[in-house]
Amino acid sequence: MKKQDITFGIHALEAVLNHSPERVIEMWVLQGRDDQRLTPLLEIAAQYGVSIQKTSRKALDEKAGSTQHQGILARVKAVKQLNDNDLLALVEKTDTPFLLILDGVTDPHNLGACLRNADAAGVHGVIVPRDNSAGLTPTVSKVACGAAEVVPLFQVTNLARTMKSLQDKGIWIIGAAGEAEHNLYQADLKGPLAIAMGAEDKGLRRLTRESCDSLASIPMSGSVSSLNVSVATGICLFEAVRQRIS
Repeated sequence: MKKQDITFGIHALEAVLNHSPERVIEMWVLQGRDDQRLTPLLEIAAQYGVSIQKTSRKALDEKAGSTQHQGILARVKAVKQLNDNDLLALVEKTDTPFLLILDGVTDPHNLGACLRNADAAGVHGVIVPRDNSAGLTPTVSKVACGAAEVVPLFQVTNLARTMKSLQDKGIWIIGAAGEAEHNLYQADLKGPLAIAMGAEDKGLRRLTRESCDSLASIPMSGSVSSLNVSVATGICLFEAVRQRIS
């Protein structure tokens, strides 16, 4: 039997039904909830013969392991786990790759928010180490608001080795680091690019930092010494977007 997952939240389930409805096995909906946000999802699910059951809020809370399910939850076939080979295949077929590397982001809320940023910025893929990183959990999918279904997440065995492979393919890797001599707005972010972000408490690990082609900082004027990683990621990605469309 294929591995199965739980997905919950309106945006997350909408993305699954729009992009890969064949993955949805069965759905549960909060009893008594009947509104315009849920109706289109239920209609699509019904078209694909998905079993839809009405249940209590307590049952949904227990199935989701969360109270943030927005009254809808589904059991789905797990998405294929992507690795180094899948990443290189993507790079080969992409004219100007735009990638995001997340080093040591273990909080699923932060990973979900970074995936949402990546989708909005047009990133082709997000790369994380297989160990010491959050994976695609129901919480990640919920926070990502559908981005987890459309932005490929590559889980790699050796991040430094993967970065070297990307550099061999002509991709410039710039790492965000507070101690960098130059700031983000002085960096050239056009062309084949990967932006590497570290966990907010520790930043990039030493080997990851040393594997970057260059480092850049985000100018900070206030008393706060660091930003949440998803906020910092959004700033870096959209500066790249600005440069790439100007």
